[in-house]
Amino acid sequence: MPGTGDPRPGGRPGGGRRPFTALVLAVAATALAAGCGIRSTSVPVDAGAAPSRVPCRTAGTGSGAQTADDRVRVYLVCASELVAADRTIADTDRRGGRLGLARALLAQIRQTPLSGERRAGFTTAVPSDLTVGEGIDDDPAGALRLSTQPEDLSAEALAQVVCTFAEETTLVTGGGVLLGGPSDGYAPRAYLCTEETKARPQNVPTLSTPSPR
Repeated sequence: MPGTGDPRPGGRPGGGRRPFTALVLAVAATALAAGCGIRSTSVPVDAGAAPSRVPCRTAGTGSGAQTADDRVRVYLVCASELVAADRTIADTDRRGGRLGLARALLAQIRQTPLSGERRAGFTTAVPSDLTVGEGIDDDPAGALRLSTQPEDLSAEALAQVVCTFAEETTLVTGGGVLLGGPSDGYAPRAYLCTEETKARPQNVPTLSTPSPR
């Protein structure tokens, strides 16, 4: 009957949709294959070494057997903070009284950190030529005089000295470390080592200056 059936020879109703469906499937398969190819590429990619954190820890800085008499704790700079390190001093340094102990401690923090400490990120801000001596006339009892005015040291260097000295009770007077400079025109000041000082050594707090002896 005219107007019915598929006008194409051998055709059948709906047969014209098959080429379009096949084309869609082919495009989808190509995209999937391309996507899989990107994900499964065998070309090596060098992303570089994984980032490492500065540990600020060492396995030990002393050598040989240590006792409570020859082991001391000093403070070095690591990751912008003060971090404690164990060191050993000679027994004669302790027998030298307060000044002998102060000089031994200062020698430890002004020298270049040990090799293991350097690998762990430790540095020191204390000048290599900084020295310490006894207080002068009219200084408060327990005062020590540095060869550089404390305020002229970098904040980190001053914090290292104060916190290192504060570990030894014999170097603490009235709760602080009494430090002055070479000039007798400036009275010693009592510096404090707090947890805030260790975390942010840019600021070293002070106490009221004791009365002269």
